[in-house]
Amino acid sequence: MLTIILVIIGVAIIYYGRALTLAVIAHRVRPNLEALILGAVVNFFDALGIGSFATTTAWMKFRRLVPDRLIPPTMIAGLTPPVLAESVIFLILLGVLVDPILLFGCAMATMAGGLVGAPLVARARVWVVQLLVAIGLILAATAYGMTNLHLFPVGGTSTGLPPVQTSIAIIVSFGLGLLANFGVGNFAPTLVILSLMGMDPRLCFPIMATGGSLMGVGSGVRHIRMGQIDLRIVLGLALGGIPAVIVAALIVKSMPLELLRWMVLVVVVYAAIVLLRAALSGRRDEKAQLAQTAVVAS
Repeated sequence: MLTIILVIIGVAIIYYGRALTLAVIAHRVRPNLEALILGAVVNFFDALGIGSFATTTAWMKFRRLVPDRLIPPTMIAGLTPPVLAESVIFLILLGVLVDPILLFGCAMATMAGGLVGAPLVARARVWVVQLLVAIGLILAATAYGMTNLHLFPVGGTSTGLPPVQTSIAIIVSFGLGLLANFGVGNFAPTLVILSLMGMDPRLCFPIMATGGSLMGVGSGVRHIRMGQIDLRIVLGLALGGIPAVIVAALIVKSMPLELLRWMVLVVVVYAAIVLLRAALSGRRDEKAQLAQTAVVAS
């Protein structure tokens, strides 16, 4: 089963690489320098388990690299290549220890959720996207805080789960794949849920990375073809992130991350507040515009 998953990842790499390459050539874009640096930083710590969605969203919002509406699809498209590399590394290092049914089921479910969610975010109103991204950031900040306060479940030693719990994990993975299109990362929720069920936390990494990478391919290719992304940012995140993931996964064994999580928490909470205010303001403007239209029509 592990060999089959690695083959699927290999096909996904070729499929995604072709789609991104064709788009880059067609639009003749070059990577954004700031996105290159951003991709290296966020993906380095992503491979250490901190995650990259919240930090990338926060920086994009602060620097206004892309409009709020385009943050989730641009981020997914750019972070997918590094996560593909990450999934290969974790599958080779730890995948053989994980129950293959759980690994395959969660990965496929996350990918399916990503496919379903991609057109939804493209059609959603701006304030809806802002609101959902803000909620995702708040959840990420909560995860950072609970991790530092040692309130997260430490997990068990299991390499797999009973049938009922496996089914629950697969269903949850589908939901997380769908929500990822709105900027809600799947790493922290997956880690918490599987740890609560008794999984060895280390063995959650191949599950999280494989699911995230396949979700990124399914969703990212759709976003690339729909054209509602900034390819300069996408290319920068991808090229900066791949070597950083390799360095983090293969060289860095342990480092003090608690202080970094507290710093990230502050940044992420601030970004969430900014996006939440923008969403509420956009909602009010939309209601006012609808009311004005109704008056004119009458």
